[in-house]
Amino acid sequence: MDLQHLRHIVSASSRIVFFGGAGTSTESGIPDFRSHNGLFRTQQGTEHPPEEMLSRDFFMGHTEEFYRFYKEKMIHRCARPNPGHSALVALEAAGKLSALVTQNIDGLHQAAGSRNVLELHGSVHRNHCMECGAFYSLEEMLALGGTLPKCGKCGGIVKPDVVLYQEPLDERVFAGAEEAISEADMLIVAGTSLSVYPAAGLVRYYKGDRLLLINKSATRYDVNARYTIHDSFSDVMSRLAVSGSG
Repeated sequence: MDLQHLRHIVSASSRIVFFGGAGTSTESGIPDFRSHNGLFRTQQGTEHPPEEMLSRDFFMGHTEEFYRFYKEKMIHRCARPNPGHSALVALEAAGKLSALVTQNIDGLHQAAGSRNVLELHGSVHRNHCMECGAFYSLEEMLALGGTLPKCGKCGGIVKPDVVLYQEPLDERVFAGAEEAISEADMLIVAGTSLSVYPAAGLVRYYKGDRLLLINKSATRYDVNARYTIHDSFSDVMSRLAVSGSG
């Protein structure tokens, strides 16, 4: 793929939407889900598969075990944004990127400085008491101590604002992503296998002819994309944003 040509396309676009998945955070040290060494390919020493432990039923029925797994495998306090995240910040600052849609819950895009971020699956940085609704940041939730975080105001169970299996996506966030993608003049999809629905279905709302897929392995949408690059999200975005930020 001719990156010089793609840089020209980026430079000529003014309503770019970026849609990313777990692969955008792997270079920050956060494992993905479905690759060879991904979270869903291993038992992680538990008697339940990760898919089950990240479900609503498991959270409600085995809350302490859920939190043991969640704190160990889903929270990465030492992770920092990578150059790909910084490239997206530059595109937004240059007025090229109109929205950033992510399936990730790690908050790295915001940590890098991105502003218009639509988090389809929520965030580990937001937590609420299931009884009184009190808000807790990630640090505040972890500071509650013990395996099971209980609200300091009413004693209720504190739940992370992440979308578990069996839970619906936030309708407002999904509608915002749908609108942004439908109005985009370029759609960049990166670090996702596009196999998790309904999020993956958002790609079909794109009406333009500048669909770029960046993923280390092939996806089912490759045949529909005008441009495909099987490479590192961080490396490719760093090189694409050069002219976009200029």
